[in-house]
Amino acid sequence: MFEGSLVALITPFRNRDVDEDAYQSFVEWNITEGTEGVIPCGTTGESATLSHAEHMRVVELCLEVAKGKVPVIAGTGSNSTAEAIELTRHAKNAGADAALVVTPYYNKPTQEGLFQHFKAIHDAVDLPIVLYNIPGRSVVDMSIETMSRLAKLPKIVGVKDATSDLARPIKTAMAIGPEFCQLSGEDATALPFLAGGGHGCISVTANVAPKLCAEMHKAWRDGDIKTAQARQDTLIPVHVALFCESSPGPAKYGASLLGKCTAEVRLPLWEIADKSKEHVRSAMTTAGLLN
Repeated sequence: MFEGSLVALITPFRNRDVDEDAYQSFVEWNITEGTEGVIPCGTTGESATLSHAEHMRVVELCLEVAKGKVPVIAGTGSNSTAEAIELTRHAKNAGADAALVVTPYYNKPTQEGLFQHFKAIHDAVDLPIVLYNIPGRSVVDMSIETMSRLAKLPKIVGVKDATSDLARPIKTAMAIGPEFCQLSGEDATALPFLAGGGHGCISVTANVAPKLCAEMHKAWRDGDIKTAQARQDTLIPVHVALFCESSPGPAKYGASLLGKCTAEVRLPLWEIADKSKEHVRSAMTTAGLLN
């Protein structure tokens, strides 16, 4: 259903408010550069600090630009099952193609709790669901066994795997089958993830280098391994730089260097340090993204 380079969109702010014009322009630019799917209100979109009204508005703004051009997978996860259902229902009504639902953070549910959480969302809303497994932020790691149980439900269609475990796509495909969509959530390992049976990447780096990311995935699908590896080598320093501090601080600063938005983030995130700014600028310049 989903493949290639998808972007976990930043949410531009100006004077603490969502910058709607900058956001829609940014979505359009990403699509023009070759991005094959857009994800509003994920981790990179600072969904944790968006109000419910802002969250829903950002999804709607994204759909106004992207619907009919590329798939829109709306971030709708929460550590409250009822809240996740509410956000997923809104995404369905707004016209999203799927929902990206993160494993509940802070609560530390058991594997059975994870299964029941996602089953409740699945049963409540008629919308394809991409599981989002990110142990580094949510503390819990969904096992392949639990994912296999969930994959038997008709609307559970795939996973964003942010474990950085390159054996996972192989094991997941063996357990569930190749029709289960596997998207990497880790830019630096995107190409080996594809080699392990993955279908694409939900990328932070595509916020500043959408064309290079898209070219890497297209080259891989075309069997042009040499070009895919060359794009990977160009992008690796950018991947590293964009995580020199808590994401999306560095990505937003990088986007500001491109004139796409301000670098503003919401508390408890803060402006990245001068040393980090130089790291981001240097990596983007080396990759040919800045003059």
